[in-house]
Amino acid sequence: MRTERLVLRGWTESDRAPFAELNADLRVMEHLPSRLTRTESDSFVDRIEQHFEDHGFGLWAVEASGDFVGFTGLAVPRFHVDWMEEREQPVVEVGWRLQRTAWGRGYATEAARACLRYAFDVLCRSEIVSFTVVGNTRSRAVMERLGMHQIAEYAHPIEGRDAVPSVCYLSTRPPT
Repeated sequence: MRTERLVLRGWTESDRAPFAELNADLRVMEHLPSRLTRTESDSFVDRIEQHFEDHGFGLWAVEASGDFVGFTGLAVPRFHVDWMEEREQPVVEVGWRLQRTAWGRGYATEAARACLRYAFDVLCRSEIVSFTVVGNTRSRAVMERLGMHQIAEYAHPIEGRDAVPSVCYLSTRPPT
């Protein structure tokens, strides 16, 4: 997919090193359970590629001016909580993670908007969710710029750790 300034594409071997740097960045990962080692980051890329094989969509690598800057895309969550019962099944989320150098440029909103169009127009989804921890004001602002509205506060389960207070936002298919 292409937007005005970005390319959303499949992953390449050369994406793994900058992705590992992104996943090791304390500021980028401040709202996630922990930073990732190179091995954990590579395993994440492997799971992303498997998700594409299993579902036909996933988290696309994002390029700006020809450089890898992170990911944006669609995913079926690997956890289950009560608010999911009321949603279209399987639940599909739109998510993003970008290098700090890409923050503040509108890339997350631009790429996520393209992913929402893909979800509604190509995948024929009637709704898409996005979620984050309560304190992640940057991601919540992106959700709001996308026209999403908050539908739930919940305790996000994390394997081997205490659940984290989180919020879920919803976007529905625009009327035709």
